[in-house]
Amino acid sequence: MVKAFGYNSNGGPEVQEFLDLDMPSPLPGELLVEVRAAGVNPVDWKIRRGMYGSGGPDLPAVLGSEVSGVVREVGEDVEGFSVGDEVFGSVATGSGGYAEYTLVDAGAAAHKPPQVSFTDAATLTVAAATAYDGVTQLQLQTGQTLLINGVSGGVGVAAAQIARNLHINVIGTAGKDKQPLVESLGATLVPYGDRVAERIKELLPGGVDAILDLAGGDGLRAVADLLAERSKLISAADPDTVADLGGHVIERDRTHRVLEIVAGLVAEGKLDPHVEDILPLDQAGEALAAVEVGHAKGKVVLQVS
Repeated sequence: MVKAFGYNSNGGPEVQEFLDLDMPSPLPGELLVEVRAAGVNPVDWKIRRGMYGSGGPDLPAVLGSEVSGVVREVGEDVEGFSVGDEVFGSVATGSGGYAEYTLVDAGAAAHKPPQVSFTDAATLTVAAATAYDGVTQLQLQTGQTLLINGVSGGVGVAAAQIARNLHINVIGTAGKDKQPLVESLGATLVPYGDRVAERIKELLPGGVDAILDLAGGDGLRAVADLLAERSKLISAADPDTVADLGGHVIERDRTHRVLEIVAGLVAEGKLDPHVEDILPLDQAGEALAAVEVGHAKGKVVLQVS
């Protein structure tokens, strides 16, 4: 049997429980992975609450969408992976990462570089890959300025580092208490609050060249007018509002190519995932609670084996 952490009905933390499941078998295009670490993300509790409607998994479901580990079985029609390979990536449809074993989509997996820990690798599929997709989609040039609206979360922290590596200037909005973190990324913080757009204009009278939104809602509307060219406005947080403002959602490229790139940046010391807490699988509930209530200041990871 496989120990996992999930839920039998949609709802709040009260529906979470440990599950004993049969060992899964990989379908064509999938890998059976012995999980070493699993990333904990806001999308996990949103899926548990049923916020994606009919797009959610069948029940009972295992939480978690990104893992790192060791390949134990290779499904049909998979090339480039062998038993024993150290990998990381997105779990396959209907699978979850908070488990001793899970199925991984081979098309959204990559080999883990030896210089990158399983812990760090488990954080890259959601936050770092989204950040890479967003920054590259904006096609900014050296010396231009990117505003990251909500810079202190996992995607924002990665996006700031990726942009700075491309010699793009970064200004970010976040809580004032996040100033040490934001400055460590080489970015300039403008705290949330009244007159945020005006305060940014005081720093940059000419506005910004692009906006990567990770907050959505009124916070996005407050800064959108800083941008003359709305094609340079993208969001990972609020598709309805960004469309209303003339911008676009981030186009995700969930392929091994992007995963290899972000893992390479970590291996070269150019990208720090900023893992804050590492908890055992037995404390999966506490790990997800830290993310759900917003107390986590960095990435939270479950160490599974």
